[in-house]
Amino acid sequence: MLKQQPVWNTCKKILCIRADNMGDLIMTTPALKALKETFHCHITVLTSTLAKSITSYIPVIDDVIIRDLPWIKADAAAAGDDLLELVNVLRELQFDAAIIFTVYSQSALPAAMLTMMAGIPLRLAYSRENPYGLLSHWLPDKEPYSFIQHQVKRDLALVAVTGAATADDRLLLTVSKADMQNMLAKLHQLPVDLTKGYLIFHPGVSEEKRMYPVSEWITLGKLAASYGLPILLTGTAKERALTSAIAAGIGDHAIDTAGLFTAGEFIALADGAAAIVSVNTATIHIAAARQTPVIVLYALTNPQHTPWKVCGKVFPWNVPARLQSKNEVIAYVRNNRMIREAALPQPADIARALESLLQKGSNMQYIAPDTLIL
Repeated sequence: MLKQQPVWNTCKKILCIRADNMGDLIMTTPALKALKETFHCHITVLTSTLAKSITSYIPVIDDVIIRDLPWIKADAAAAGDDLLELVNVLRELQFDAAIIFTVYSQSALPAAMLTMMAGIPLRLAYSRENPYGLLSHWLPDKEPYSFIQHQVKRDLALVAVTGAATADDRLLLTVSKADMQNMLAKLHQLPVDLTKGYLIFHPGVSEEKRMYPVSEWITLGKLAASYGLPILLTGTAKERALTSAIAAGIGDHAIDTAGLFTAGEFIALADGAAAIVSVNTATIHIAAARQTPVIVLYALTNPQHTPWKVCGKVFPWNVPARLQSKNEVIAYVRNNRMIREAALPQPADIARALESLLQKGSNMQYIAPDTLIL
């Protein structure tokens, strides 16, 4: 007798594959929440080392598997033998279903092959090609040629195939009491008066093409100093050369804190900031999840990743030609579907937007999810 294939509403163990960066996983949280609320299931997330530190602050995740997969950009991707070992791990865990989350420029089919080999009966993803037996359920990927939608909407549309939905589609990150206390203890050790609050400047990038110039950060910081709030330069320990140079250039109102805070402490720090100014990286999605006003210095790489449902402003600029992606899908978006802003945003314009954001009773609205899409 053939074994009957399960249906989505009977799934109790679901594997969700989001093997990208921290910000990508944060944007997937509404879809994960929809699965949890609809099916009351056990959710295991397969993600990368780059996103590992944020997983414990996403309460709808029950378990985590960390692997750097070779079809996702990583410093040390898994080799063939590692993938076979991962197949065995997934097989032993006996998942009822797997859902593969991607951006429109990625293929879900390598992960589909992985989950099929692991014997997971229900396998769902977007696909531009016909996946045939690799996926049991799939959505034809119409992005970006027919339309582009925000990543949150894309992920929610995918899980809607299963019947999953949520009434609250905001990003989801929690702050623990311990992380809040530890963050405050570290703040109190800084040589600056924080009684009136603070601003966060986050200049660090994972890719050169997203870099906003140091000199412009310094000019912006000097302008922002007139608002009377200290400026905390944040980043990883590896970014200290960058943050210390900017802090020194701004002067006494700026403090370099790169490498000082853990992931949880940084969420707490973002939670308490008057506003955040950042390049387009995970920081802007942490700000959105904690409803901290944010200004984004946004290199035009992927227009569907603006901050989701948070007050602020996006300042876009074009990536230099020498740094532009060779991916043909991204090239199509750059040439046909994305607004073009040739010049870097000017510090004076950014400072005025920041001042407006800080003023009580400001009329600044949510950042539109289609801000950068034609």
